[in-house]
Amino acid sequence: MNEAERAAGLPATAQYQYAERVGNQLFVAGQVPHDSQGQVVGLDDPHAQALQCLSNLKAVLAVHGFSISDVRQLVVYVVGGQANLSAAWKTVADFFGGQVPPATLLGVAGLGYAGQLVEVQATVLKA
Repeated sequence: MNEAERAAGLPATAQYQYAERVGNQLFVAGQVPHDSQGQVVGLDDPHAQALQCLSNLKAVLAVHGFSISDVRQLVVYVVGGQANLSAAWKTVADFFGGQVPPATLLGVAGLGYAGQLVEVQATVLKA
């Protein structure tokens, strides 16, 4: 994690690098639903968690000189049944104004943090 990421309000997380820029591509770690204090937001709320993940993604992109329009592909991981998948996907679609880049929505058994329901991974490339 670097100072610009901290200044953008991203939580300091041990042994974690948010992103690394290589030329016109940004390699981004999966974004989790942590607030600036490192706490999982929206327990039992896939909409709130998806929104936090996407907000964190937007912040990481900005820190490294990219924008949401540079996202070329998404993978959205969601714990729970169809209702959670649908809620998370609606949030993603709304966030991108209905113009979601190519994406995969996956139901999974668990994610890295207690209470975490959503994680968003992005492929980012400046044209």
